[in-house]
Amino acid sequence: MNANSLDSTPMYRRRRLSNAMGMGLSAFAMVIGLFALGWILWTLISEGFAALNWAFFTASTPAPGTPGGGMANAIVGSLLMVGFATLVSTPIGILAGIYLAEFGAKSRFAQLTRFVTDIMLSAPSIVIGLFVYAIVVATTRQFSGWAGSIALSLIAIPVVVRTTENMLSLVPGSLREAAFALGTPRWKVNLAVTLRAVRGGVITGVLLAIARIFGETAPLLFTSLSNQFFNADMGKPMASLPVVIYNFALSPYEDWQRLAWGGAALIAIIVLAINIVARTMFRDAPRA
Repeated sequence: MNANSLDSTPMYRRRRLSNAMGMGLSAFAMVIGLFALGWILWTLISEGFAALNWAFFTASTPAPGTPGGGMANAIVGSLLMVGFATLVSTPIGILAGIYLAEFGAKSRFAQLTRFVTDIMLSAPSIVIGLFVYAIVVATTRQFSGWAGSIALSLIAIPVVVRTTENMLSLVPGSLREAAFALGTPRWKVNLAVTLRAVRGGVITGVLLAIARIFGETAPLLFTSLSNQFFNADMGKPMASLPVVIYNFALSPYEDWQRLAWGGAALIAIIVLAINIVARTMFRDAPRA
């Protein structure tokens, strides 16, 4: 049967029609998604950029009904809590990913670890916030930046673990065998050979974890609470951009709502920049 006769068969025409419908629906869904994303970004830019000035980055949040002010205390609080959460989650996540990929591939403990990691990845952030509240805040009877960092760390760790394990699983076994043949110890093979080969993908996972926790609001409501004044003491209640945006957006004051738009635009810019950097670095990661 030649190509011309095949084109005329009813089955072929039905398949072509089904393929055209599928492609059309997929393109339509993509257009809707891009339209919604563009609408959100345009709203944030048009409403939020007007609030981004020098005072926004240098002044603390104002009192109710007071004009002016900024979000310096919230910006510093978010940077401190996200920074400490990153310092905690990065080594724990990378080392756990190395163990799952290199040492405990088929052990029961590794399977349990993967199961718990999957649960933490899918768990609502408010549940993690309530857990840290019960363990830390209720015990110490004090909201604090440290409690907020712990909650953010618990959200970031499973992201880093999964990314590290997946990246290491893409490293060919011949690379490990070549290192072992040279007499290299196993710990050095894991750190200097396999981990170095996928450093771009691992760093990408860390950056994506930072992008996720930077905009988390629910866990910080139960842990760090908030603070109207500038505070760099992690042992006390501390302001953060997501919580301040949440409180200001619900307020009846136009000045607070303007600052909330500016904070939302700032978070969107930071998260977008982190994702762009992560996607750029992912080009160097090995492919399956």
